[in-house]
Amino acid sequence: IEIYSLHVDCKVTSRFAHTVITSRIINRANESREATFEVELPKTAFITNFSMSIDGEVYPGKIKEKAAAQNEYDTAVSQGQSAGLVKITDRKLEQFHVSVSIAAASKVTFELTYEELLKRQLGKYELLLKVRPKQLVKHFQIDVHIFEPQGIQFLETDSTFMTNELTEALTKVLNETKARISFKPTLDQQKKDSMLGETLLNGDFVVRYDVKREATAGDIQIVNGYFVHYFAPQEMPAFPKNVIFVIDRSGSMTGRKIEQTRDALLKILQDLRPEDHFSFITFNNKVAEWKSSLLPATEENLASAAALVQTLNARGGTDISGALLAAVGMLDKAEGLLENSISMIILLTDGQPTSGERNVEVIQENVQKAINGKYALFCLGFGFDVSYKFLEKMALSNGGIARRIYENADAALQLQGFYQEVATPILMQIEMQYPENSIEGLTKNNFKVFFEGSEIIVSGKISNELDLLPVEIKAQSHTSNLTLKEEANVKEKEQVFQNQRYIFGNFIERLWAYLSIQQLLEKAISAQEEDQKALEAQALDLSLQYSFVTPLTSMVVTKPQQKEELANKPTEAG
Repeated sequence: IEIYSLHVDCKVTSRFAHTVITSRIINRANESREATFEVELPKTAFITNFSMSIDGEVYPGKIKEKAAAQNEYDTAVSQGQSAGLVKITDRKLEQFHVSVSIAAASKVTFELTYEELLKRQLGKYELLLKVRPKQLVKHFQIDVHIFEPQGIQFLETDSTFMTNELTEALTKVLNETKARISFKPTLDQQKKDSMLGETLLNGDFVVRYDVKREATAGDIQIVNGYFVHYFAPQEMPAFPKNVIFVIDRSGSMTGRKIEQTRDALLKILQDLRPEDHFSFITFNNKVAEWKSSLLPATEENLASAAALVQTLNARGGTDISGALLAAVGMLDKAEGLLENSISMIILLTDGQPTSGERNVEVIQENVQKAINGKYALFCLGFGFDVSYKFLEKMALSNGGIARRIYENADAALQLQGFYQEVATPILMQIEMQYPENSIEGLTKNNFKVFFEGSEIIVSGKISNELDLLPVEIKAQSHTSNLTLKEEANVKEKEQVFQNQRYIFGNFIERLWAYLSIQQLLEKAISAQEEDQKALEAQALDLSLQYSFVTPLTSMVVTKPQQKEELANKPTEAG
């Protein structure tokens, strides 16, 4: 079985990435063989299309509601035949895998399309392409086209498998608003050594970039009556933070996990600013407060905290509830904190609650009642023994986010990276306002905190014939209350994307649908049951209308002889 052509074609228009992967395979044996198509794609992406054509006959994938697809599949297939086609493989990736039997001398073409909105983190966007053909490929090519009307501030490519020879196969062309990256290694360049047929192409191919920002009230783009508004202010003073680190030191954290946690905390301590206040609570079946209150991040206090971190060891049970309630109590009675500061609790745990209150619903309820909207709670789940669902619901119900920390060599870096994302809050209570009677389907437009290096994105449909779209942003900065205003000329904005080769049709409408689905699903996690159903029903409608494989839909992949398989989107919570 020979992959004679593999083409990755990616168009990024205003952060919205549309990737098509085409693999052409021929069976050179004189009997039928299994041809396999395996693609790793970012977890944040939604598959939108898949097809295979065998000797000219096309077998398209159909996207349906999950339950309906499952029923259809169960009737078509005797139980227990094939597993799902998509599984999580890594902290950033999931894998789509399909194989089909093809006759001697036959050819098959597989084509997979997926879309995602690139998220700005730590001041840049990252487009991640996984390259792993597992054999030498005669025609191998990656093409990335980027069009950013705001202008490209910087652009870099990075790869885990580059050699000097392979670098010669890479070309980059960059002007004010566009970039084209092409990677087209010959067979010789792909070889590990000239004798063996092993390939060097195995790993990540990453493009990172950021855009220029001039307008104070952000940037508005409009196509076919849909708008997207990007807002990412820079160079503003940071709010002082009050942070309590709540660290699990139960028996399961022994060994490498507690070592990596110590390493990460020592680095994080160095990143605290002099005006920040902080404290530690460690827990197993007992909850231990390092000090009875938060301390300013002076050199002396940081040194004393570092000494405590060095001695962290792991044994005993897991009283998550007691530890979190102690943290909330400490913030409630804190004195001497700066007015106009932001308070947060960062929980790191690797297990289920086994001591104190064990019922996760009761813990969620008690923690939410205690926090009562005053502080943000971030939950980091270390490894796969945590109940991610529980951590995610608790974080989202209290203005934070959850993140899984993968038990790899870079776990300490994952922890540090997470802290850096929330280290610099520069705006609070951000309201993005648009003319109420002229906008439909507005995505989330109120945000509690804006962290430097990230980006606020709001999208919606301009309902009536507006000539000008006025926007107003209200927010609190550390030094003042801000009001920023901007007016977008609809016709002028529409012109920007006319005659652009890089555009795939109604990309802002698809961006709006993608963002709406993600926000509805996130909102559903912390909603009450009735609301949850309504939110999921809305997300399902959009997933079907725009043909996205989301956690609510399945793609039914048809094969020769009426065989069917299902592609479902896995979630971090399983």
